[in-house]
Amino acid sequence: MRSLCCILWISCLSFIGFSETIYDGTWQGVIIRAGQSIENGTLFFADFSVNGKTVDGRTREEVFDSEKYAVKKISGTITDGSINFRQIVVEKSTKTSRMKWCRFNASLAYDSITGYLEGTYESTDCKRVIGKIIMYRLDFKLSREKESEISHLWFKQFVKDFKDGLNAPEIRKIERENFVFKPIFFDFDKSDIREEHRAFLMRLIKVVKGHSDLRVKVTGHTDADGTNAYNDQLSRNRAKAIIDYFVKHGLDADRLEFDFKGETQPIDTNNTSEGKQRNRRVDFAFI
Repeated sequence: MRSLCCILWISCLSFIGFSETIYDGTWQGVIIRAGQSIENGTLFFADFSVNGKTVDGRTREEVFDSEKYAVKKISGTITDGSINFRQIVVEKSTKTSRMKWCRFNASLAYDSITGYLEGTYESTDCKRVIGKIIMYRLDFKLSREKESEISHLWFKQFVKDFKDGLNAPEIRKIERENFVFKPIFFDFDKSDIREEHRAFLMRLIKVVKGHSDLRVKVTGHTDADGTNAYNDQLSRNRAKAIIDYFVKHGLDADRLEFDFKGETQPIDTNNTSEGKQRNRRVDFAFI
């Protein structure tokens, strides 16, 4: 049922992705000039006020780990599902003799699957200045003053998350709330991870990576064949195989906990081959 709710929610976002109201509000992200890496981009914030197909508001640009900033007034439209705006005037900025705050035109579109607002820009008063913009929705008020209410600590985490293929925070929240655990099954007397389970494990890794406060407990089990001591070790090996897989694919070991129960917690009968197969498993829980 929860999976169905998630599908319906994403489908709803896909439907409203071409609605003007999806763009209304405040966004933050990065401007990446052509030939530049995302790590060296300019921090970018936008406050869009949408009225029908008309857009106005302001943008704010900041140089990472510095006090350099510029606030610009914008005007634009919503056309064919994209938000198109131009920066009209630089209202406030820190100025240096070696730096110019270029105004630009931009065209961005919302991806209802990833939750990112992405597109391209081209300067209107600086030659050969083009690139792309990546943003995500944020609940805050854009500052027009020199001191912003938001520090730059978020930027490195955003870069890492984006490069890891993680969705925007609003989508990750839904993914976590609707994630459904399922056991990983093993062959008789084996602790090798079956190929059929790898896609699920990668989805679980993605959810955990997307939430810094999330940890996972991994618990190994066996059927009733063999001695108690042997099954304890086998269930341990199965849990450890999952832990090793998670670490290999980027999860920090301190976000993982494992346990093993041998044959003591079956979920089915041990009197049939089908029941034994269900008991040869690893279970998961968020902690």
